[in-house]
Amino acid sequence: MKTKVLAVAACLIASSTLAAAQESSHQQEEKTKSSEALCPMHDAHLLSSGPSAAMNERGEKGMGFSQTATTHHFLIRRDGGVIQVEVNDPTDTTDRDNIRKHLAHIAQAFRAADFDIPTFVHDTVPPGVAEMKRLREKIKYSYEETPAGGRVVIFTDDQDSLAAIHKFLRFQIEEHKTGDPTELR
Repeated sequence: MKTKVLAVAACLIASSTLAAAQESSHQQEEKTKSSEALCPMHDAHLLSSGPSAAMNERGEKGMGFSQTATTHHFLIRRDGGVIQVEVNDPTDTTDRDNIRKHLAHIAQAFRAADFDIPTFVHDTVPPGVAEMKRLREKIKYSYEETPAGGRVVIFTDDQDSLAAIHKFLRFQIEEHKTGDPTELR
């Protein structure tokens, strides 16, 4: 009798574990589909090993939103660049709203030559920051909302400032392992 009870219990545990695994697999598949729709570089992100756990932890503290439920992009442009962050799940309005607050704050902070958050997140002063602080009067920062988050657009017509911005963005691309191009295209 005891053996039968144990066998039935083991069977129940196994079937509920299998059902949970199938449900989790289905949810992950749906999440992946929505991520692919929002992120044109989704495959490149899957191939990268991703940022370190320590950096993600500091990022969540410093930025106020999940680093794993969002995607960062750092785009190098002829006149500056873009820092863009968006949620992977379009129904994640909490992280989306927190991204927007953070990026609006970042545009304002960078205008004031305050790079404390990226320094905290990366546990080092990112390359280009010293020059961006020194040349702050020659660099413009603006914040824009996107449907899934937001972006900070960085603009300059000064060559020294441009070199500093690009150095800063290349560092971000490497640290966040975004797969974004590190050169102008």
